[in-house]
Amino acid sequence: MSFKVPSNPDCSLGADFSLSWLPRQCAGEEKRVGTRTVVVGHRPVSETDAYVAQKFCDNRIVSSKYTLWNFLPKNLFEQFRRIANFYFLIIFLVQVIVDTPTSPVTSGLPLFFVITVTAIKQGYEDWLRHRADNEVNKSNVFIVENAKQVQKESEKIKVGDIVEVKADETFPCDLIFLASSSVDGTCYVTTASLDGESNFKTHYAVRDTTVLCTDEAIDALTATIECEQPQPDLYKSLGPENLLLKGATLKNTKKIYGVAVYTGMETKMALNYQGKSQKRSAVEKSINAFLIVYLCILLSKATVCTTLKYVWQSNPFNDEPWYNEKTKKERETFKVLRMFTDFLSFMVLFNFIIPVSMYVTVEMQKFLGSFFISWDKEMYDEEIKEGALVNTSDLNEELGQVEYVFTDKTGTLTENSMEFIECCIDGHKYKDCISEVDGFSQTDGREELFLRALCLCHTVQIKEADQVDGLIGHPEHRYTYISSSPDEIALVKGAEKYGFTFLGLENNFMKIRNQKNEMETYQLLHVLNFDPVRRRMSVIVRTTTGKLLLFCKGADSSIFPRVQQEEIQQTKVHVDRNAMDGYRTLCVAFKELTQKEYDKIDRQLNEAKMALQDREEKMAKVFEDTEADMHLIGATAVEDRLQEQSAETIEALHAAGMKVWVLTGDKMETAKSTCYACRLFQTSTELLELTAKTVGESERKEDRLHELLMEYHKNSLCEGRVLNPSFLRLSWTLSQEYGLIIDGSTLSLILNPSQDSSSSNYKNIFLQICLKCTAVLCCRMAPLQKAQIVRMVKNTKGSPITLSIGDGANDVSMILEAHVGIGIKGKEGRQASRNSDYAVPKFKHLRKLLLAHGHLYYVRIAHLVQYFFYKNLCFILPQFLYQFFCGFSQQPLYDAAYLTMYNICFTSLPILAYSLLEQHINIDTLTADPQLYMKVSDNAMLQWKPFLYWTFLGAFEGLVFFFGVYFLFQNSSLEDNGKVFGNWTFGTIVFTVLVFTVTLKLALDTRFWTWMNHFVIWGSLAFYVFFSFFWGGVIWPFLKQQRMYFVFAHMLTSVSTWLAIILLIFISLFPEILLIVLKNIKEKIQVWHSISEIKHVSARQKKPNNPKC
Repeated sequence: MSFKVPSNPDCSLGADFSLSWLPRQCAGEEKRVGTRTVVVGHRPVSETDAYVAQKFCDNRIVSSKYTLWNFLPKNLFEQFRRIANFYFLIIFLVQVIVDTPTSPVTSGLPLFFVITVTAIKQGYEDWLRHRADNEVNKSNVFIVENAKQVQKESEKIKVGDIVEVKADETFPCDLIFLASSSVDGTCYVTTASLDGESNFKTHYAVRDTTVLCTDEAIDALTATIECEQPQPDLYKSLGPENLLLKGATLKNTKKIYGVAVYTGMETKMALNYQGKSQKRSAVEKSINAFLIVYLCILLSKATVCTTLKYVWQSNPFNDEPWYNEKTKKERETFKVLRMFTDFLSFMVLFNFIIPVSMYVTVEMQKFLGSFFISWDKEMYDEEIKEGALVNTSDLNEELGQVEYVFTDKTGTLTENSMEFIECCIDGHKYKDCISEVDGFSQTDGREELFLRALCLCHTVQIKEADQVDGLIGHPEHRYTYISSSPDEIALVKGAEKYGFTFLGLENNFMKIRNQKNEMETYQLLHVLNFDPVRRRMSVIVRTTTGKLLLFCKGADSSIFPRVQQEEIQQTKVHVDRNAMDGYRTLCVAFKELTQKEYDKIDRQLNEAKMALQDREEKMAKVFEDTEADMHLIGATAVEDRLQEQSAETIEALHAAGMKVWVLTGDKMETAKSTCYACRLFQTSTELLELTAKTVGESERKEDRLHELLMEYHKNSLCEGRVLNPSFLRLSWTLSQEYGLIIDGSTLSLILNPSQDSSSSNYKNIFLQICLKCTAVLCCRMAPLQKAQIVRMVKNTKGSPITLSIGDGANDVSMILEAHVGIGIKGKEGRQASRNSDYAVPKFKHLRKLLLAHGHLYYVRIAHLVQYFFYKNLCFILPQFLYQFFCGFSQQPLYDAAYLTMYNICFTSLPILAYSLLEQHINIDTLTADPQLYMKVSDNAMLQWKPFLYWTFLGAFEGLVFFFGVYFLFQNSSLEDNGKVFGNWTFGTIVFTVLVFTVTLKLALDTRFWTWMNHFVIWGSLAFYVFFSFFWGGVIWPFLKQQRMYFVFAHMLTSVSTWLAIILLIFISLFPEILLIVLKNIKEKIQVWHSISEIKHVSARQKKPNNPKC
């Protein structure tokens, strides 16, 4: 941002704000819409000019969700928005209001447990946010007041305060940079906490206040600032060279002065803090579907029992037996009201079929299970000293269901560690050392011009090596090159290899040392920064002789249209060859400016920077006009090596049935070469190209696109009409493999066709081609196009699970769009990893994350969900059957304590331990054999077939529990002394068989035993026995009826009861045991057949050939 002292002493306007040294506005100056006026130091500019002070928010940062006063109502409201919680609340209220057969405690206690555990978890997370907020809000800052420094808490900063910030301190709010301890008015800043970039950025003080570098001088400043209202975009609105953002850190500068313009929740950091959109896993959707089924079962049971009750009571003797006559109030009650009350009572009686505790168990499983990813030592990277990171634990199981992987190239598949390979100057190739190249030892003007361009056209900074932590040091020198782009460092080092060394920037003068060891100085006038749209950057410099030069470097597609056409061909040959070799290429151009041309450019740039409206468009227009009619000097080739094991990882993902798409902004040739190197494309893969090269640039390009789409559609689908994704996944190896290459311009034609009706179905045809291809390469992609591609696939028929992985800020859009977003902790900052659901150090770690962790997480949680529905059906079915034997009187089969404790204590811990620790297949085997991933794909374990199996298993065991004990009670006396057991003994025997059976069922399912599994399984059974003795062994004063007193102990005195319990447990588990035995026999037969076949093949190979054949 620049500032201009006007010729009119009554007004001064800066690029993005105005500092009004004297009061009156310029004639005709109107109040801008959407702006704010800030009075520097809170000193009125004039006593005569009317000024209405604006109200701004304080500097408190609030990222917390709750306060002490609203936590309870707000948290309860959010929790009861969940259907299961709301349902149990209604059931609880019905028990309180209506005379129901069970105590309100039976529903209220489990509900209270779930709500309490969830509230504690959410409250703890919010307390951490409060603590983090207080650390920021209570930190000490220094404000300049009355020419003195006053220490205050950060939250007390007001808009207009002049703040002093010292080296290595974080800016407490958004500041306009007024002055610095540096004589040239510059400071260095890192923005790692904002966008993840760890490089040093240079900021410039407002020119007119640069000299005010003491407390007394800065306090004497009388000015107003007019600037835009707060905006969340970090790089729009106020010019980045004058604006110091909250959260950034001051580096290598003793101190700076700045005036607060945006504070608290209006700072750009706060405006950029927004929770990611809630992503729901496929398991959650399955749970909701199963809940609807069980809700229908519940309603059916209640309806059947209510109906049969009144059929039973149609007989007067059954309705009102002599021992239980009705009261007058009961006789006068309306029959419809009685029926409704009875229906509600049955709903309450059977409501435990809906597993409310499953939600809290699932939440605990996801939260605790996510730590295993963070603790995985194989996913720890020694280079960056970091491991995997879980930002969202709600999607753990989704890692086991991925069908499409969308990956960036640079920094994800490659190392993003650039090495200068060669260059081309006027069509002549230069590689390796100088002596190998004719003419370089005696460089002519063009070669020196090219090397000077490499030394000057960049944003590289130089720091002493001992001042920089964790950055790439220069081995031969005491300094380190620092830049936001590894390409720039590689190019500067490349120029150094050929004798031109960049020595740094000081007071806007760039210094270089040439081949003759002479110092050259250039005044840096303007930097036209790189952006993804232009794909180029430029600098304007002045030589010591007064000559004005513009140097520009960028992608060939961006440079070639802006240089003399006759200069292109000789360089284009080298660029294309380098791209085919997999190198990253950049073209370098220049032009000489006259003083008149420069004055015009300088004026236009300053006017564009001053604009408060449409600044980006105006700046882009000036850049476009400036970077025209240039002369091409040459091109560079930089190598970005593949990451370790990236090729093996992609092969494994393919073998696991996943389709891998590469979405990159690089040239097609470079990306294509990388895709072959990382085995995305095989030599047998037939490539289908939809690029500007094949479509053409003529007016008929849409017709040509249509022809190509129809041709590819016919070729790729002629082998079969089945488009079922699961079929395609299995048929890849049976047919020709296709790969598709498409670029950004062609994709725009497909996604945004003209209004012509013939082009309206481009997208559908394109999508069908893509679904048939095993691999797709999208090159020259803008960030928004990456997200469009992901969205298009995500919304196809069947809603396939998508995963996006990238390392840069330009990958954030596709990471947020996909079902699962994974960030690489790379060299392009941490913005991708911060916006992702999971972050890993390297691309190779994706293999274990999906094939091992994802597979196991899915199997565990799928088993947890099915098991919960199963055990609750076993629990409630005997209660339903009991009604047929008690005249539908709503008599509970189980004691209230058992109803309450069943899901909370007796059966909760074993399944939680199982869902955290189970490994049905060894982790190493899962990683080594990717095809095992396909066995659980397409949500295989939560489809209707396995759900019905678990439901029928629960129904079978419920029938065994009830009727087994019922037949036991056919003998009127179960004790030697002739005493008869009662209904509570009947229910207790059923409950005992139930608890042991469902727990032992889980033991049978466990393949990976640890001490914790043993502890919770056998410990839960022991706890049940202990609790039953304890509950029935004491007369509890708070209970009206002591119906369970000594029941359990008395029950176990009968030998028949012992035998019945053991027999019923065995009968219940027998089908499961039989299935396990048959499965093991089948596996052994398959192994035997495989061994026999191998021996047979070996024998045939050893047999000598028959010469007669």
